[in-house]
Amino acid sequence: MAQNAFGCGTFVGRIFRSGYGGPSLVVLRDGMIVDITSAEAPTMRDLLERDDPVSFIRGQRGETVAPLEAIMNLELPADAPYSLLAPCDLQAVKACGVTFARSMIERVIEEKAAGNPDLARSIRERVTGIIGESLRNLRAGSPEALKVKEALIEVGVWSQYLEVGIGPDAEVFTKAPVLSSVGWGAAVGLHPISNWNNPEPEVVLAVDSQGRVKGATLGNDVNLRDVEGRSALLLGKAKDNNASSAIGPFIRLFDETYSIDDVRNAELELRIEGRDGFVLNGSSSMKEISRDPLDLVAQTIGRHHQYPDGFMLFMGTLFAPVEDRDTPGQGFTHKIGDRVTISNAELGSLTNTVALSTECPPWTFGIAALMGNLAARGLIGKNL
Repeated sequence: MAQNAFGCGTFVGRIFRSGYGGPSLVVLRDGMIVDITSAEAPTMRDLLERDDPVSFIRGQRGETVAPLEAIMNLELPADAPYSLLAPCDLQAVKACGVTFARSMIERVIEEKAAGNPDLARSIRERVTGIIGESLRNLRAGSPEALKVKEALIEVGVWSQYLEVGIGPDAEVFTKAPVLSSVGWGAAVGLHPISNWNNPEPEVVLAVDSQGRVKGATLGNDVNLRDVEGRSALLLGKAKDNNASSAIGPFIRLFDETYSIDDVRNAELELRIEGRDGFVLNGSSSMKEISRDPLDLVAQTIGRHHQYPDGFMLFMGTLFAPVEDRDTPGQGFTHKIGDRVTISNAELGSLTNTVALSTECPPWTFGIAALMGNLAARGLIGKNL
């Protein structure tokens, strides 16, 4: 766990406090979790809507709850007085797809294989033989990208995934309903119909209602390759299931120690550890993204679409596992019980365990429950 990331910077998050029956807003201070929930900022949404959330946080005394190590403990009992939640609350959870050249090629392969992993290897060899490295340095929507598009159409490998990968318009979709994302230590869910799936390690931006990026965190955009490969119209079923969106552990706010340039240069590490002894290490480099993070934000919010409570934006991944896990030629797929850890030197580590979405704890604490809980605690008006 990259806890060294927490040595400096401004980290905010959310914990569930069983004594309150609901969530609290917290900040990290000297290795301690400090509850800063107040009527001035009862939710993460309210905090991020402030012009200067960092100064506001530094002015809050708060209540020390526990050491960081006590909460970031995978052996924490179910009846513990606190647990980590996803650091977002009322924000919409959006995601961008096909933003990296290598993962873009894998999406083409999924489509051409119609979700059949047996066909993936031969198609991969053919497609990469045609495309090669020609996409790696292309900027999406550029004149050079248009020329590549024309060349690919001529050889018959053009795809809707290449359209959003190097065309002018980014793929932006809704990843999960408000409040449904899980946090550090929780189970992440796979729909039981899927037999070919993988984690997607990503940087997630925290954006306010005016389109201002206030900070960043880590995310696992759990992906069902066979479901989306059968048809892009099944994207919702491939991406949005119980516990299929993991975000955390904390949002690192932009301050004098961290900025959008750090996001642009972020290097992510991924480690998957199976109960069967299988280990897979991977990585994703934001330096290879084909669209600038601020361009992705601008394509998400504007006069064409507003988000009055802000949004969290998954920005895509370079990681696309092709190593065989069991059957030769079928590549990687998850097994129940896999432990997935996504790490970054500046953002920490997000660890989750893989389960079926039907076996993960059901999502029951929605917007009405949150508002009722905050009202009962005197943090918001009772006349909603």
